[in-house]
Amino acid sequence: MPGTTSWQGNIVGMSLPTPTLRSARLQLRPFTRSDAAALFSLHSNAHVLRYWDSPPWSERERAERFIATCRQMAEEGSGARLAIERVGDGVFIGWCGLTRWNPDYRSASMGYCLDEAAWGRGYATEAARAVLQWAFDTLDLNRVQAETDTRNAASARVLEKLGFMREGTLRENCIINGEVSDSWVYGLIRRHWQP
Repeated sequence: MPGTTSWQGNIVGMSLPTPTLRSARLQLRPFTRSDAAALFSLHSNAHVLRYWDSPPWSERERAERFIATCRQMAEEGSGARLAIERVGDGVFIGWCGLTRWNPDYRSASMGYCLDEAAWGRGYATEAARAVLQWAFDTLDLNRVQAETDTRNAASARVLEKLGFMREGTLRENCIINGEVSDSWVYGLIRRHWQP
């Protein structure tokens, strides 16, 4: 289901304005300071982050720094991270975004993190689809890359539903709390994108 954007225009210079995107059940929007508590709750949950490339947060200031980094990424033109909320009740359920945006190569990396209560309902696929629609239509990307821990079957299914192809394995690329893990690299090429 294609997302729509409230931001239209040319990408000029290094800035990458963070859009507001809508899908059937979700709104993806720029982070605000009021998201800090929900963001901290998400990233301090060890079960949610069990396949993440960093340990759960232990201080709320991490959420505030994350939000500040989102603004900085947009100003520098390196990416855009969007808070995900349900349209029906406005509840924050996670985030999805693009990093390592390279307008010369027309490429970026996609990532997402959703609250455990939102798992298994198709929200990750729906949110990522809206971000990909924006990436290919507005940013004119040719390639989007994503990585997931090889043990994270649910994330792999999301990427494959979106048309990503598994391109390789990064062996032992993360060591979190002494645990070594591998990651799969996925890529989605513009000509294979099916909105």
